[in-house]
This record gives sequence, C-alpha cells and structure tokens, in this order.
Amino acid sequence: MNAIHHTLELLWYETTSLLGATLTRLAFAAILGGLIGLERQLRHKPAGLRTNMFICLGAAMFTVLSKELAGVPADSARIAAQIIPGIGFIGAGSILHERGSVTGLTTAATLFVVASVGMAVGGGLYLTAVFATVLILLALAVLGKLEGHFLLRTVLSTYQVTGPNVDSMLRELNRIFDAEKLTMQNLHLATAQPDSRLVFSADCQREEHTALSIRLHESNVFTTVAGLGSTEHE
Repeated sequence: MNAIHHTLELLWYETTSLLGATLTRLAFAAILGGLIGLERQLRHKPAGLRTNMFICLGAAMFTVLSKELAGVPADSARIAAQIIPGIGFIGAGSILHERGSVTGLTTAATLFVVASVGMAVGGGLYLTAVFATVLILLALAVLGKLEGHFLLRTVLSTYQVTGPNVDSMLRELNRIFDAEKLTMQNLHLATAQPDSRLVFSADCQREEHTALSIRLHESNVFTTVAGLGSTEHE
C-alpha cells in the first residue's frame, strides 16, 4: 500500500512539475512576444500586438511539443524544425509589392526573429530569449529613429503633372530625372481637354524628393504639379 501511495505521489509531482514548467514557458513567450508586438502596434505596423504574441507563443509551444512527443531523442527537434519554413511563409505574406516598390521587409524580419525568441523560451533558454528581445526592441526603436534623423529611409512618392503637350512633358520629365540621377516609375498617361495628365512615381530619399519637387514646380512646361501621396519604406 505504501509503495502504491509513493508511486502516485511521485507521478503527481512529475506531472505538476512538467505542467508548471510548460505553462511558465508559454506565459513567458507570450510576454516577450507581446512586448515586441506592442512596439509594432504603437507604430501602426501590419503585424502588431496579437500577431507577434501568437507567433512567439506558437513557436514556444511547438518547441515544447517537439520534445515531449518525440519517440526517440533523435526526433526531439522534428516538429520544431518546421517552424522556420512556416514563419517564412507568414513573412512572405507580409511583404507587399506596391507601386513598383517593396514594403514590409522589416515586418517579415521581425516575425522571423520573434519566432526564434519563442523557440528559445520553449527550449528553456530564458536568458537568451530576454537578451534577444532587448536587442530587437533597441533595433526597432533606436535604429529606426537614427534612420529618420540621418534621412536614410527611402520614400515612394507619386506625382501628377498636367500640360498641353504630352511629348514636351515627357522630354521635360526625362531631363529632370536625368539631372537628379533618379529613375521614374509607374508612368501613366491620361488625355483630357484642355490638358493631358501624367502620373508617375519616384523612389528616393526625402531630400531628393524635395529637389525633384522644386524642379517640377520651376519648369514652364507643366501647367500644374501635384503630389498624390507617399509611402515610407521600413
């Protein structure tokens, strides 16, 4: 009778210890993923609080399951190994091709490293996961501000010019872009009376956009010049 009681106590201890360690890892992964996601949410990025939290939590859970469900030690990383291509698929979905330019690369890269944080927590590497989280937050916050301060980010801006002669406007645009050493993108022509309308984009730094806008407004070939919006790359 004492042997059965001792066995039950030992089984209960092992079960509660394993369950407690698993729940701790999952909760910790959710917290770290939530911190990164909160930074993304505050900056109004597509992958925000819930997305990053779920990815970090999911990566941690798959890592734990990979170890616990393994039949032999050699299979302990079989499930976890599939996390990387899975996150790559999600990251590819966050990359958008917009107006001839690519956006969302930083979001995709963030999701990738958030999954690695979740895997570290799932494997019990808490210090590694915390250190990686701090580095990610510093890179997103501090480096992002430095890029903006030193005008290192490129911006895709769309312009519209009107004029009576399409050929003259095209020659003038080519002359201006050659002078500024820029490349014109997504050129569209819309004919109307009395003027024709050209819509085009330029992908460059903000100071280059300023110089381009000044040249467009100074030209006597265009009747009107207007900006139609811009998209800042991550």
